[in-house]
Amino acid sequence: MNFASDNITGACSEVLQAIVRHNEGAALPYGDDPLTAAAEARLKEAFETDLVALPVATGTACNAIALSCMTPPYGAIYCHRDAHIHVDECGAPELFTGGAKLIPLEGSDAKLTPAALEAAVMGAGVVHHPQPAAVSLSQGTEGGTLYRPEEIAALSAVARRHGLKVHMDGARFANALVALGCTPAEMTWQAGVEVLSFGATKNGCLAAEALLFFDRTLAADVHFRRKRAGQLLSKMRFVSAQLEAYLENEVWLRNARHANAMAAKLSAGLCALPGVSALHPTEINEVFCRMPQALTDALLAAGFVFYDGYFGPGTVRLVCAWNTPEESVDALLDEAARLVERVQAAE
Repeated sequence: MNFASDNITGACSEVLQAIVRHNEGAALPYGDDPLTAAAEARLKEAFETDLVALPVATGTACNAIALSCMTPPYGAIYCHRDAHIHVDECGAPELFTGGAKLIPLEGSDAKLTPAALEAAVMGAGVVHHPQPAAVSLSQGTEGGTLYRPEEIAALSAVARRHGLKVHMDGARFANALVALGCTPAEMTWQAGVEVLSFGATKNGCLAAEALLFFDRTLAADVHFRRKRAGQLLSKMRFVSAQLEAYLENEVWLRNARHANAMAAKLSAGLCALPGVSALHPTEINEVFCRMPQALTDALLAAGFVFYDGYFGPGTVRLVCAWNTPEESVDALLDEAARLVERVQAAE
């Protein structure tokens, strides 16, 4: 039973059916089709504002292209030290921006604070330093935690004071949204976010993300940047079909609620066991625990799949997906409880 990632799953039925449905007939290429326009209209409706939406195939491309529109090659991008753009994107943001420097900052539970951002911003106008340009927030964070709208607004206020643009990496945007119970608008542009990497692949799509520009001036050359990055798909309608089906009838919210609920059950059950404790609060569909190595090894040997040592020795990460069976969660918890007893008896 696999809890390694929410990327291990296939696509939900609504998304697959949409791809098949729109496979008939002809449509103009490169996003000049009615379906891509419809997907943008649905995103405008969901976010309650005018915006520019560009479908792309991967989250890394989404983040890197977004930041390239917000940052000059001599710019500084502030992010948490555990942020995906800093740790897991193989230098793509630096490549796409032409050399902008990521400035990693500390923060408990994988979150930036206004004070940390304020203290880090330096060098404006000094030719020897990278110039403050942008701040990137992961929602949810790499620790599975969340920024409340008021926290985003407070960080955005610091950013505005220093002339920084605000980017949000929303790879698990839907999970964050349903957990917080706010609207897409409240979590983004109303709180000061100017560009969003809107993720859908982890929550029921095959390969579908979208660049959303709330500040339309930042999208002035994004079409060229997307083409140069190899993300202007000739058969764009099949990415747009995924996004359109994902948003229709709140499929995205349904999927996220299920993933979050399974993670909450898994977290509560694990943390009730002797020797197991939460590394970070479980706020979305990711569970981070401190766990005795003997228990970790025994669970892995029993066939459960998850990441061992994710944040160092003695830590694990387990992720639930849009279609994680509750029976799989129960099976892991039952086996963990049995193994704990065996480990204790052997000590």
